[in-house]
Amino acid sequence: MAPHLPQTIAAIEAFDGLDWDTRLLERLRAHSERPRPVRFHNPSFKAYASPELPACDGVSWPAISITGPDCRLQCDHCRGRVLAPMIPARDPEAFFEAAAAAAGRGAGGLLVTGGSNLDDEVEYGPFLPAFRRVKARFPGLRLAVHTGLMDEAGATALAESGIDIAMVDLVGARDTVRQVYHLKREPEDFEHTLAALQATGLRVVPHIVVGLHYGHLLGEWRALEMLQRRRPESAVLVVAMPHYAPTHRPFRVPEAEEVAAFLLDARTALPDTDLLLGCARPPGANRARLDAYAVMAGLDGIVQPAEGVVELAERLGRPVRVEASCCAAPAEVAAATPRRAGCG
Repeated sequence: MAPHLPQTIAAIEAFDGLDWDTRLLERLRAHSERPRPVRFHNPSFKAYASPELPACDGVSWPAISITGPDCRLQCDHCRGRVLAPMIPARDPEAFFEAAAAAAGRGAGGLLVTGGSNLDDEVEYGPFLPAFRRVKARFPGLRLAVHTGLMDEAGATALAESGIDIAMVDLVGARDTVRQVYHLKREPEDFEHTLAALQATGLRVVPHIVVGLHYGHLLGEWRALEMLQRRRPESAVLVVAMPHYAPTHRPFRVPEAEEVAAFLLDARTALPDTDLLLGCARPPGANRARLDAYAVMAGLDGIVQPAEGVVELAERLGRPVRVEASCCAAPAEVAAATPRRAGCG
């Protein structure tokens, strides 16, 4: 192989003791031969430390939930647990105060989300004036909003509030919509939301949760087809995290190799899309292998990479940059900026 992936991996001390799929490495070889810049994101809404990356300030991209930890939908893969550590802002004034405090601490942006109603809609309506107020008072503070499902009118109203980024999950299997989300909706409703948001001119960053069907890959390739039809500028791939699941409906941990094979398919299907591995993915050795495979597959960014992954990128000749931001935010400086220059 050229580059010699097994030898390159073997030279990285942090990867000692990890097992690798040689057939997958062979598939990854062609992508590794065409190194492209890579960003490593370190947003402040999740704790993270790595000897390979400079420490970030811890305040650059906090996360705010407009419902606190509450979510009526209670999807089996999350059950609202993702919301629990976020800053709660249950009314528009609380949201403005939280945003102003973050701006005062030097934040570059906010991840804004909340629990869904029984139709998988996050009820942002009362908060739209607060979004406009924040953007008028702090125009440099970027708002990245996770939307849930919405129609054209909702997408237009959200765009007119002045937010910078809209994020929406794509679900490609009807069984997953019914069983995991507990929704009487169709996969087409998720693509319709993506299309409605794109029609507003917003920067829209769709997400695919790999392994969403109880740890099994089921609708991911159909969701990928949605991305191929809509051609977003950026897309984020994350992995279902089994420790949030209820005991009576457990999730298996998706194997790094099966997730990596999907990442490779996504990279091949979307060669010109800014393709990122997001913050949600299981920890441990499985994560270390997945992050390494993602670098070899040519993904454009990884959030909070496992130890050894930055070294791997450099050994493969990939110019590295560090961003203290949500991965949905656009890179503002050339990706070739050396990582040792710091975050942001």
